Parts: sequence; structure tokens; C-alpha cells
Amino acid sequence: MTTSLFFTSLISIVADLSIHMSAEQRYQRLLQHLGRIFPCDASALLKFENHSLIPLAVNGLSEDTLGRRFIVSEHPRLARILASDQAVRFAADSDLPDPYDGLIESDDDQLLVHDCMGVTLFIDGEPWGILTLDALTPGTFDHIDPMELSTFISLTTATVKAAGLITSLEQRVRYATQTLFKDNTAQNMIGDSDCMKTLRNEISIVAPSDLAVLILGETGVGKELVAQRIHRESNRADQVMVYVNCAALPESIAESELFGHVKGAFSGAISDRTGKFELADGGTIFLDEIGELPLSIQAKLLRTLQNGEIQRVGSDRQIKVNLRIIAATNRNLQQEVSAGLFRPDLYHRLAVYPMQVPALRERGKDVLLLAGAFLEKNQQRLGIKKLRLDQDAKQALLAYHWPGNIRELEHLLSRAALKSATAENRQADFITLSLAYLDIMPAQSRPLNPPDFNTVTASLAPIDLKNAVDAFQRQLIQQQLAAQQGNIAATARMLGLERGNFHRLLKRLALT
Repeated sequence: MTTSLFFTSLISIVADLSIHMSAEQRYQRLLQHLGRIFPCDASALLKFENHSLIPLAVNGLSEDTLGRRFIVSEHPRLARILASDQAVRFAADSDLPDPYDGLIESDDDQLLVHDCMGVTLFIDGEPWGILTLDALTPGTFDHIDPMELSTFISLTTATVKAAGLITSLEQRVRYATQTLFKDNTAQNMIGDSDCMKTLRNEISIVAPSDLAVLILGETGVGKELVAQRIHRESNRADQVMVYVNCAALPESIAESELFGHVKGAFSGAISDRTGKFELADGGTIFLDEIGELPLSIQAKLLRTLQNGEIQRVGSDRQIKVNLRIIAATNRNLQQEVSAGLFRPDLYHRLAVYPMQVPALRERGKDVLLLAGAFLEKNQQRLGIKKLRLDQDAKQALLAYHWPGNIRELEHLLSRAALKSATAENRQADFITLSLAYLDIMPAQSRPLNPPDFNTVTASLAPIDLKNAVDAFQRQLIQQQLAAQQGNIAATARMLGLERGNFHRLLKRLALT
């Protein structure tokens, strides 16, 4: 590219990046322009945060790259780039492992990067992150004009700085005098789907208030993560958040756990005990699986929500508490109210701001971003080299129904990583997970079909009806238990059975 043509292109790029768009769109557009000016098969913009490099935009790399977190100390090439104030290029025969091996989009999942370069972006004299370029053909970057590259790096730095200023201004307008919330990468909500953008927007709307929030969603969708995010974006972020698993509270001790007791209140109360509500004073209390609370405890909880006071078991003294209530459930509480299983007055107190967390099957390609994050986590946990998914595995993840949602995905990939960590695989540059490593069988993606009774009745062999029915019940229950991650209460609800009857049925079928 001639110098005049380069600067003409640069002017059009600046004009394009000047229009109103989100920071993510601006970064993505920048990489697309980069690929048109400089020859490369892939590029990435990564932000340096908490000793890790976090991909904000990628071009030519697998979508699951955006879900990964590259710990700098574990990636010598990235560490060398970050430590330099000049562009760093690695020879084709460099013995330093490339973090992107196996991640460049290609029909051949085994392709390795052969030409790699990167540069650190400095904002106000401090390293903000890095820009990387990669190519599959050795020598691709031999003829890059240093002046043109330096100019484009300056444009990238200006774009990053401008995007940061715009984002900061938008946050200041939204939260006014509130201290700005900063994402903790360990609690980051991964996903770029429209439904996740809507969820984040709802969180930003309700978090600064003290309204009670009812988080709704299937088992395993990440309701607790949403609750944590609401608390961290609230005015109570510097105060405690107390977690209560209502499903694990036996009715006999639930009142004491929630509201505390005084010494001598009952047999075994040998000292005063502070309840969860009192511990959460000034902060937030998160009541997970609120639909599991017995009706007797629901009435006492309602009193606390109405007047902001608690009373320890065995005491006449009222204790004032100032806290924010966040509740979550996988039940349809409106149906529970109609069935008389949940108090309508309590429901309306909790559901001041109801919020639906989407199921994983509704989130499209978010499954690949989450997969990238979980694979990176397993690499560190198992101490193995880079884990990659081949194209068939990616398609299988996208096509699967995910009855257990994000929790099921995490467990599935943990098993796959463990199975792949053989002595032979550990010697490879990276480990590619094929469909054979994933526990996704066609039968898991389809609902259980009842027996074909036309075929059964056509058989000449005698039929033991009781054994046939028991076998079908056993198969159906095992499938639903797996879908609900072994949660007996949730499985009973899915099957429309009362919990006590379900326990007896499990025992009769020898499933306990």
C-alpha cells in the first residue's frame, strides 16, 4: 500500500470509528480495518486486568476466544509483548508456545500459528493492554511498513482511550453520585446475545435502588451470579451480602437460621445466635430457592418485609434491620400462589422487580464464549496445555438443548478436559476436544418417548405389565434427575409429584 493510499484509508477509518456505537462494536470495527491494511489471518485486542489479558474483540479467531482469560505468567509470548514498549515479533521457529494455536478459524483445527507479532497499548503512560496479529504463513509480516504500523497503533490507542471516556461518561450520567462499579473478572457475566444485553441493562436499572428483586430462571442458569452483580452495582456494594439456601433449611430450624434465637429458647439453644437477617443488616440478603420455604416461615418472613423488624426465637424484643432483599427461584411462583403453596402477599412483596434469566438454549453462540472460559479454567486446574474444541464439538454444543443450562455445560467440559488429559495428549502443543470427549448423546437431546404400544402388542411374548411400567418410570426419573443435576425437589416438581410421594417412589424403584 502506498503512503498516500494508507493515509487516505486512515482518514476513512477515523470517520467510521467516529460514529456512535458501543465500545465492543468500536473495537471489532477497528480489527476489521486492521485486517484490510495489514496482512494477517487473525487479530485480537486484549485488556490487561488482574494479571490477565482479557479479549475484548477478535477477528479470525474462534468465538470461544472471547470467553477465555489469558493469565500472563502462563503465556510467555504475551508476557514478552506486555513487557516491551516496542512491537514484538516472534520467529516462525520460536520455541515459545503461541496462545492462539488451534484457535484460528479454519477447516483444519490442527493449524498452528507461524507468524506472530504484538504491541502493548499505553494509556497515560500505563500499559492498558495489547494488540496481536497472527498469520499461518511464515514471513507474512516481513514487509509491514514500521511507520504505517506505528501510525495504526496510535489510532488504536486513541480509539481505546476515546471508548473508555465515552463509557465512563455514560456511567456517570447513569449513576450520578454513585461510585462506579468495576467488573470483577471472577464474577463476570459472559455473553453477547441480545437477551444477555437486556439482562445487563435491567441490572443497571434496578441495582442502584433498594427495590426487592425476584430472579426467575431454570436450574443452572446463573441466578446467584445475577444476584451478586446486583449487589456489586448497588449502593450497598461495600457492605456484606448474606446467602441463604432456602431449599436446605429444615422447617424445624428455619426460623432460628433466618432470625436467630436467644439462649434457652429451645432444647440445645445453649447460647444466643444471630440470624441471617441480622447479619445482613446494612447490606443485602439473597434468598435462593425462595419457593422451597414452608408456609409457616413465609408468614414470618412477610412480617420482616413489611416493617423491617425481626424477632429472635424466644425473645420479645424487636430488632430493626436495614437491608435489601434479593430472592431467586426456579419455580413458577404465580402458579404456586394459585395452588395455595406460596403466600400471595409475600409474592407481591418479593416481586417488586421480577427479572428473568434466560436459559442457555436461548443464548445462541454464548455457549461458545462460556465454553472458552470453562476450558481455560480447566487448563489451569488440571495443569495441562491449551484445550481447543474442533468444529464438530462446537456444532454439538450449539445444537444441544442444555436442560441443565450453564452448570451442565461447565460439568460436561470439566469431564471432557479430565478425559483428554492423558500422558500422550499432555505432550502435544494443544489438546483438541472432539465430539467423542463430550457426553452429548442424541438421546439426551430428545425427550423420552413412550413405548410403541402397537409394536408391544404385536409381540407374541407375554408381557409383565408391572415390570414394564416400573422400567419406564425408572428411565424417566433417571433422565429428569440428570437434567435437574440430582435435585430431588426440582425433579418432583417437573414430574408433578408431591415430594413425599416422590421419595417413596424412589425407594420402591431402588433409585435411592
